[in-house]
Amino acid sequence: MLTSVQKEILQSLTDLYRKSNFKSIKGEEIAEVMNRNPGTIRNQMQSLRSLGLVKGVPGPRGGYKPTIKAYHTLNIQDSDKEMVVPIYRGAEKVKDITVSKMEFTSITHPGECEAAIKAVGNIKHLDLGDRIRVGPTPVNKLVVDGIVVGRDDMDNIILLETTAIRSIPKMTVMEVASRNVLKLKAFMNIKNAAKTLSDNGIEGAPVTDDGEIVGILTLSDITKALAKGKENFKVSEVMSKHLISVEEDVMIADAIEVMNKNKIGRLIVVDKAGTPVGIVTRTDLLDKIAGLR
Repeated sequence: MLTSVQKEILQSLTDLYRKSNFKSIKGEEIAEVMNRNPGTIRNQMQSLRSLGLVKGVPGPRGGYKPTIKAYHTLNIQDSDKEMVVPIYRGAEKVKDITVSKMEFTSITHPGECEAAIKAVGNIKHLDLGDRIRVGPTPVNKLVVDGIVVGRDDMDNIILLETTAIRSIPKMTVMEVASRNVLKLKAFMNIKNAAKTLSDNGIEGAPVTDDGEIVGILTLSDITKALAKGKENFKVSEVMSKHLISVEEDVMIADAIEVMNKNKIGRLIVVDKAGTPVGIVTRTDLLDKIAGLR
């Protein structure tokens, strides 16, 4: 049985090994992460090597690598074969952490359900009371929301009081997207554009010039422009020219990831030729996940 120090060393080694793109890790690097004396790390490594959990790599670029047995001992998958299952705190993805295992202690009363989240990476970034989202998982696209109520740094486990458990439907964006897309003209006054958006009950629309989509305008863009005294500007002068699009066969789980990565609320949907055929918003996707559509 491993001591607490040995387990922490092994956790740190596997984490650094994954972050270095599977290059050997020096004892000094582990010592720095753990805030321990490098000599202590070297001594413990001898024991871990004798247990078959670590192998040494000779040479100036050498160091240590975890063995398959190490991953089994820590109850995590071999990291170079592992799919990334992210953790989000608020809207921000927590860096350098992925989930390898998730177990529910109870599912009969969702309001009281707890989940034990086995993580790979440094979970010390997460504090008690943090509201986090785990997932989606790669196969069934499971997403779990909850509040951190416990943390086991030795076994790298986060205890979560769940607030929502859902599975993202296996659907394409085109099955959710609006096909009759309202388009704004680039030469329009932003006051007229704002009225058009308001009359149609939408918060944004693509902008065209001579039939070609050249940007996207949202109510947020209009609000910022008005705040700067640009009420007489044209749509083309305040719109966002950075267009983000996805092909019509992209799954909605992947579309959500694109939105989160680019911090946007809508995507232009295009066919194989790149021709816009629809628009999908974050609200569209969330409504579909919640079963409201």
